[in-house]
Amino acid sequence: MLESFPVILIIGTALGFLTGLGVGGGSLLIIWLTAVLGMDPAMARGINLLFFLPGAAIAICLRRKQGAIQWKNVLPCAAAGCIAAGIFSYLSTVLDVVLLKKLFGGILIAAGIRELLWKSKT
Repeated sequence: MLESFPVILIIGTALGFLTGLGVGGGSLLIIWLTAVLGMDPAMARGINLLFFLPGAAIAICLRRKQGAIQWKNVLPCAAAGCIAAGIFSYLSTVLDVVLLKKLFGGILIAAGIRELLWKSKT
């Protein structure tokens, strides 16, 4: 039932909506795939990366039309992000999976607490 096309379509749409709001639908997608569907975490991460690409492309187009992208900042950030992704992807093959899960869980909890307690200066 949970793996039927209509359910997957509804979950994908809901997570795409949350991603568009900046909530972090990709993290929720990984939780859905691993905890609910019992998928292998490595496969879930791969699906999450593919899930992110169309949304990111659309967001870039919309933000570009709004004039919200400063290209002089994007290129160095993108380069640094690619380098860091490569390094940490390699480290994920070397380090203990249990340690990585705990570190990732800690980051998610810290981000959640920060979001709950953060107050805008404006």
